[in-house]
This record gives sequence, structure tokens and C-alpha cells, in this order.
Amino acid sequence: MTGVEDLLRDLAPRVLGAVVRRYGHFDTAEDAVQEALLAAAVQWPSDGVPASPLGWLITVASRRLTDLLRSDEARARREAAVAREVAVAGDPPPDEDDTLVLLFMCCHPSLSPASQIALTLRAVGGLSTAEIARAFLVPEATMTRRITRAKQSVKDSGVPFRLPSGDRLAAVLHVLYLIFNEGYASTAGPLLQKVDLTAEAIRLVRLVHRLLPEDGEVAGLLALMLLTDARRPARTAPDGSLVPMAEQDRALWTVAYIEEGVRILETVLPRGEPGPYQVQAAIAAVHDEAPSVRETDWRQIVALYTVLMGLQDNPVVALNHAVAVAMVDGPRAGLALLDGLPADARIAGDHRLFAVRGHLREMSGEHAAARQEYEEAARRTMSLPQQRYLRARAARLDA
Repeated sequence: MTGVEDLLRDLAPRVLGAVVRRYGHFDTAEDAVQEALLAAAVQWPSDGVPASPLGWLITVASRRLTDLLRSDEARARREAAVAREVAVAGDPPPDEDDTLVLLFMCCHPSLSPASQIALTLRAVGGLSTAEIARAFLVPEATMTRRITRAKQSVKDSGVPFRLPSGDRLAAVLHVLYLIFNEGYASTAGPLLQKVDLTAEAIRLVRLVHRLLPEDGEVAGLLALMLLTDARRPARTAPDGSLVPMAEQDRALWTVAYIEEGVRILETVLPRGEPGPYQVQAAIAAVHDEAPSVRETDWRQIVALYTVLMGLQDNPVVALNHAVAVAMVDGPRAGLALLDGLPADARIAGDHRLFAVRGHLREMSGEHAAARQEYEEAARRTMSLPQQRYLRARAARLDA
């Protein structure tokens, strides 16, 4: 991207947030902001960036909003009121909190997680509907309807555009976490990773961290994303196939991300009472700082997973805890911890349960049983790279 493109992408959610807060009309405001951004992309490279680029964009978008509302005579009185506000507003002052409020709006609890993600990527991330549809492997028309319904739900909720009084930050962080996870380990399709989604999730959580620098869980989520994404260059072979952590070339890991993630943790953990994202980040840091799988401090990882299980009831955490225990006390100890998980509907049919059981059975020398687990895991995942990897593990046990 050019410098102007980078600047516009950074300013876009702040402009939309400011316009929606001042004048409402989420849908129409988004169209107005898009036109203001287009005007800037055309004019600024030749005319130069204005002294107050945010104010310039808000003013242009506000005026365009007036034009768009004027085209509907049924809204004449509201348009006149907006026009009067724009006339006296002049060059609106920057208001960084508008971006955070926009995130809260997109993550409104009345919306489904899928709608929250789509609306966040569209309104705050600036991705086109076509880009979001491609990322989630659905037709563009389907994503258009999902985003349209989400906007209508926000409008119908009547929620004022301001920071909510309750604790809704957790919903925002969860949506950003889901976006990152879908990018890092795609649930379906031909690609193991969707780099655009992980990059966007990191960018957005950086933005939230900049607005809420004292929040420990925001910092923890940023550290977790950085420490996890640091391994991305080594997760796939040249042919796109999955490379498990035990076989990765750690020289390919992104050192700058590891150093930044550890630095964030060293700042936030001493404050005490870490939340789930901070604990997950600490686990990722132990992995990233180890020279090899064999030299990893697995006892510390077991202890951290024990803490994490006390903070959240999550079967995936229990699954990972079992793997860590197997690395300390042997595969049979890990398998024993998995005995109750098939009764948990949240993970009973998940391919990860079968894959982990296959891995632990392979470690314990139960090759026939391990092969069956790998094959079942391959049948249950919609990710083509995961399918190929699991079937290759099963085939290797036939040799």
C-alpha cells in the first residue's frame, strides 16, 4: 500500500464512527464515508494530504450524507436538520473513541457471532463484501444479506451511539479472536491459512490496545495473536501442506513478533489476576521461546493450562491440557484425561478430538487404533490441508 492508502485505511473506521455518532443513518453514513475515502484517494496524491485529514474526511462525508438524504423526500426534515448541523460543524475535531464505539456497535449482543464478524470486517476493517465472502467461503450475495440484516438489527435495536455502560468489551475481543483463528487455521477450504484475516485481526486489536492501553485482556489478546502468528511462516511446506510444530524450522519464526509479544506480557502480567487471553499468551510464549519441542518447559505449560481451565469452561482447553500432560507424564496419562470429552457436545464431533487421540495413541504404540482415529478426524474436518495431513499420518502407520 502507498502512504495515502495506509492513512485512509487507518482513518476509515474513525470517520465512519464520527459520522454515525453525529448524524445516525448507519447504512447511508457508510456510503457517504466510502465516497469521501474515494475522493481523498483521488485528490490527496496530487494535492497533498490536508493538515487535518480526519477532519477533512468527516466534513466531506457529512456533506455527502446530506446529499444522499436529500434524494429521499420522505426524509426532508431530518435532512434539513443534518444540513444545519453540518453547516455549523465545520472541521470536526478528531475523536478516536468513535472507532471503539463503532466496534461495540458491530459486536452488539443482538447479533449472531457470524453477523458480528461480518459487520466488524465491513465497517471497521474496511474489507469489501466480496473479500469477506471469499474469506468465509460463501457466495457474495449471501454475505451481502448477512451484513444488511446485521445493520438493520443494529438500527432496530435503538442503541445510542456511545460507549455502553456494561462490560461489552469481552464481546469485541471474542469477535477479534474468532477472526484471527479463522485466518490462522481455516475451518474449511483449500488453504490452511488466510493471511489477510490474521493481519486484519492483529491490526484491529492493535487499534483497541491503543485506545485502551491499560486493559490487561486487550494487551493479552494482542500478545497472543503476535506470539501465535510468529509461527505462521513455518506452518506450511512449499506445497502448502501442514507442518506440525514439532517439525517446524524455528529459524523461520518471526522474531520481531515474539519479542513484541513477550514484551507486552512482561508489562501486563505483573499487574496480577490475568485473564484467559493473558494465560493463553503466556502458553504461546513458552512454546515460542523454547529452542525445540524436546526443550519446551512442558511442566510450565501444564500449570498454565490448569490455570486456564479454572478461568473458562472450554473443551478445547481441556484437549490441549491433555496433550501437555502427555508430554510430561506419558501418552496414557493424556488419554485418560480425554475419556470424558466425548460426552461434551461442544467437541464430541470435532475432528480435533479424534486427531489428538490419534496422536497420543501413536505415541503409546497403538498404531492400528491411531490410524483409525486419524482417518476419522480426516473425515470430520472441512479443511483440505488438514485432511491431507491426517490421511498422511494414517498412511504412515500402515507402512
